Amino acid sequence: NIPVCLCVIMAANSSTGSATEPPGLETQWREIDNLNQQQLRAGDSWYLLDKRWYDQWKEYVHTGDQNSSSYPGKIDNTELYEDLDSYHLKERLTENEDFVLVPAEAWHKLLSWYDMMDDQPPLERKVVDLPSTVKVEVYPVEIYLCLSSNLESTVSAHAIHQKIRQHFNVSETAESRLWMRNTDTSSERLRNLNMTVLDTCLSSGMVKYTPTIYTLVIYSDSYQGPPGVCGLTNLGNTCFMNSALQCLSNTPPLTEYFLKNSYLEELNFTNPLGMKGEIAEAYADVIKQMWSGRHYSVVPRVFKTKVGHFASQFLGYQQHDSQELLSFLLDGLHEDLNRVKKKEYIELRDADGRPDQEVAEEAWRNHLRRNDSVIVDTFHGLFKSTLVCPQCNKVSVTFDPFCYLSVPLPVSKERVMEVFYVSLDPTAKPTQYRLIVPKAGRVIDLCTALSQATGIHPSQMAVADVFNHHFYRIYQTDEFLSCILDRDDIFVYQLSSGCVDQDGEEVVMAIYMRERSHYRDYGSGGNSYGTSLFGHPLLISVPRAQCTREDLYQLLLKRLATDTNSQDATDGDQSAGAEPSGKEEEDEDEDEEEEEPASCAQANKRLPGRRRYTERRKKALFTMQAVNSNGTTERGMGETDAQPYIAIDWDPDMKKKYYNENEAEKYIKDQSMDVPHQQTTVQLQECLELFTTVETLEEENPWYCPTCKKHQLATKKLDLWSLPEVLIIHLKRFSYTKYSREKLDTIVEFPLR
Repeated sequence: NIPVCLCVIMAANSSTGSATEPPGLETQWREIDNLNQQQLRAGDSWYLLDKRWYDQWKEYVHTGDQNSSSYPGKIDNTELYEDLDSYHLKERLTENEDFVLVPAEAWHKLLSWYDMMDDQPPLERKVVDLPSTVKVEVYPVEIYLCLSSNLESTVSAHAIHQKIRQHFNVSETAESRLWMRNTDTSSERLRNLNMTVLDTCLSSGMVKYTPTIYTLVIYSDSYQGPPGVCGLTNLGNTCFMNSALQCLSNTPPLTEYFLKNSYLEELNFTNPLGMKGEIAEAYADVIKQMWSGRHYSVVPRVFKTKVGHFASQFLGYQQHDSQELLSFLLDGLHEDLNRVKKKEYIELRDADGRPDQEVAEEAWRNHLRRNDSVIVDTFHGLFKSTLVCPQCNKVSVTFDPFCYLSVPLPVSKERVMEVFYVSLDPTAKPTQYRLIVPKAGRVIDLCTALSQATGIHPSQMAVADVFNHHFYRIYQTDEFLSCILDRDDIFVYQLSSGCVDQDGEEVVMAIYMRERSHYRDYGSGGNSYGTSLFGHPLLISVPRAQCTREDLYQLLLKRLATDTNSQDATDGDQSAGAEPSGKEEEDEDEDEEEEEPASCAQANKRLPGRRRYTERRKKALFTMQAVNSNGTTERGMGETDAQPYIAIDWDPDMKKKYYNENEAEKYIKDQSMDVPHQQTTVQLQECLELFTTVETLEEENPWYCPTCKKHQLATKKLDLWSLPEVLIIHLKRFSYTKYSREKLDTIVEFPLR
């Protein structure tokens, strides 16, 4: 065993344990907003913040006050971690959708004001300097080192150049070599040790090892297979690139062009729009390897490096859009192989009533005078674009070249949503439903769909997003469903009467479950008990006349009991919900045998099994406290709020005795959950028809009418005039709203010719 000494840099938990007194809300926003405006500088630290927490903080500082119900609580990045053991970041997180980035100074201010959830490490990332840009490296490359004699024993490290020899105690006189392991059967020697990690395209999970000069590593070149049937090794998350390369590799006219070396005499090294022939040469090298028949798989490392050099958006090892890469590659190959060495200026003519055939032929000739390459020969076609002025009926016809079609998918007007329904019946477990709702609908449409399944009128429903044991958001019935994401946990609560949106004799209250610690928190200057939320919350409607502490206590006992035949919940000789005195607490052990707690069980919608208690109750089962929307800051019971939040505080011993957590987590599935969601299938022809449908231009993009001499919202129609030998069709699978990006999973059936 060779001793290995590594310098392991751990991100220590920088939680302060308690937040300092923050400045006013306007000052908070101004300070953080100003700091967020600073430019990225290589070497600086930025921090990841959960998008939900940050949005709630923004709402708090913009609309609230120091006691606002929108108080965000401690910084909580739980949703960003793969698990809470290793605190490893989830893969494929998206900036401004899952997280936001803030500079170090802003992070430390927020941390000092709000503190951070216990044990969570800060998500610090560095700004790296890339060719033509700088960016925050959210996913740093993880490097593994091992000796060739022990490939299974790997050690995590951050440096791979000067430190490797000392890590493995390699003597100064011994020669060593660095290899990069691509697959189980393939390794590649890293000869240029001056290359950066970026230039070598090292990716997470790749193994590097240093066989000494006495170690002989031999790989057989005897493999023979069908030409072109060859895999491409992923360099990190480069499946987006490899899929595009495989498509082009299997395009006969283009592949034959490179295999016959026809490209050599057409390389354009002087085209200012090109890449000095480097992209074409790198692509040719990949194609020749794939079609040699000597490789089971090829590592497109040099090609990846060239792409990143000329298009910085593809640097690094994160996922990208395959069509974006294909578009860049086709354009780059075209300009690198353009037979036109000097592009002339061409003045376009209007159709002026001439026959379409004549105008189209003229447009194609003009295109070839500036663009003439194997890419044009193989992939370019012509659009016919017809614009009609709505005022003077002027018709403008133009013909424009294209390299691929980006066609829309017929978007369904319906949406499938899954919700949990919580009945007023305390003996009924929550039920999960799958509902069909209008995609452009509102929350009331969700309630209406659920009403058909439950028979409960929509006005008796309240819809909420439950997150981390509290209500992240309680929705109004007129809000759009587009603000609800598929990943949100949506609960619909039956109310006894009335509606959340109406002012009347009923008050809708949010009820949280909290567990008190055994010890008082003297460190923060007070003697109150620390609390933590658990379970799922409730929404209940309460008559205004019953909003006293005593009435609320009795009401909650009935609402939360599972034994509806027992009267124990309403019996008792102690004032309900009152805080026990010090003497009573001291005598708690003595009184315990005489306790008769109500047959409670469930403070949330997950209801436990039945239990009966026959002894007389001597003390309250729980206490109540008015809190903010996060269940943290205590508020006076007399304070008014648009949405009252009440916390039910359980003593740990009482919770252990009378709350069945296993039973509380149970729910049932409605039969609608068993019906598989039918995937929509469309024909490619439908996408083309949608692409060629007449549309009216948007106000942001009007057309200048030469007759009216002003911009007009003209009607526009695209037609396919002439098609190339190989037609590339890009399916636009992403639909964007103000709140989210939705990927359309519609199956498209298409012909090969």
